[in-house]
Amino acid sequence: MQSSLGGTTPPNPPGEKMQYGIFSVSDITRDPTTDYTPSEAERIDAIVKIAQKTEEVGMDVFAIGEHHNPPFFSSSPTTLLAYVAATTKRLIVTTSTTLITTNDPVRIAEEYAMLQHLSKGRMDLMLGRGNTAPVYPWFGQDIRQGLPLALENYNLLHRLWREDVVDWNGKFRGPLQGFTSIPRPLDDVPPFVWHGSIRTPEIAEQAAYYGDGFFANNIFWPKEHYMRLIRFYRQRYAHYGHGTEKQAIVGLGGQAYIAKNSQDAKKEFRPYFNEAPVYGHGPSMEDFMEMTPLSVGSPQEVIDKTLTFREHFGDYQRQLFLMDHSGLPLKTVLNQLELLGGEVIPVLRREIAERQDPETATAPTHELLVKAKYGDEPARQPRPNANRGDNVTGGSPYQDSTEDAKAEYPSMF
Repeated sequence: MQSSLGGTTPPNPPGEKMQYGIFSVSDITRDPTTDYTPSEAERIDAIVKIAQKTEEVGMDVFAIGEHHNPPFFSSSPTTLLAYVAATTKRLIVTTSTTLITTNDPVRIAEEYAMLQHLSKGRMDLMLGRGNTAPVYPWFGQDIRQGLPLALENYNLLHRLWREDVVDWNGKFRGPLQGFTSIPRPLDDVPPFVWHGSIRTPEIAEQAAYYGDGFFANNIFWPKEHYMRLIRFYRQRYAHYGHGTEKQAIVGLGGQAYIAKNSQDAKKEFRPYFNEAPVYGHGPSMEDFMEMTPLSVGSPQEVIDKTLTFREHFGDYQRQLFLMDHSGLPLKTVLNQLELLGGEVIPVLRREIAERQDPETATAPTHELLVKAKYGDEPARQPRPNANRGDNVTGGSPYQDSTEDAKAEYPSMF
């Protein structure tokens, strides 16, 4: 289905309609049971092992956040994800999230297109505003302009991946004249974009407008909050002509700690919960489990809790779990992934597949997007024309660019 904005909504061919995986915010947190705080080097080594384990236990997606302050380590997601992609075979690598507000959209376009090539299409990205206020002035921006920044920057990013030559003028960065973002997206198909949000309906509107995916954080707030956001996104997705409400592309976060029985799970996780920087020293773990998607218990209890997401939010395409936070040591996290991948995810795949509405969209992949754009025809492979090396002089930048896609020397007058 061709969108009104030139994008393409993936069809529903046979295949997996759901993707399961892990996301990390890249925190470096003291283990309250041992009083040990890992170094940055230890945590970076650990996250690579966690990503590789995610594939090993049969999950589909690994996502890493972006931060620019302690106690986090992931300041360069594309560098980490390129390494992860090079050391895995089928894992989709993505972000949770890429900061659309403080990153230059030109750099996002180029860096993630390069990641798309290096991973052979096994990637997408989630865009968000972030939740760390000081990051804005560090990168020359004003947090009071966070929402306009997100809207304007993505408008430019969207164009950079779809137009060989871009002339652009906006409020928050210098103008572009005759600019070509390189490399062009793999197969001339832009990476699939999710717009992540905890609370902002304008971001859900943005996702719907472009026919992109909407990822609800689904960690800290009661389900009723996310139900409203997702319902709004679905309605607006259909309004803009990208498909029906059931065909909208939705992703959800979640948190879990698993043990063979509920008593052991609660006993093991309680000290980490009580001291967690985000929600420690607040409601009890039992109250937090009641109010939010947090699931601490046996594999069956985690399965039962996760299956309620579909009842609350409708059929969706991506489920990511936060498993490596609050100071949990690497050995524990890897064991958690064994339990999640071995005893929880196979049941979820079967149960959700049996219950899904046939109209539900298939989880987006590069292969599906290429098929939707080209059918059985070969994909475009851009080959540049010669120019003077300044990216703006000469004719069309690529041998197959349309005649109106000309780079012209910028006038000084």
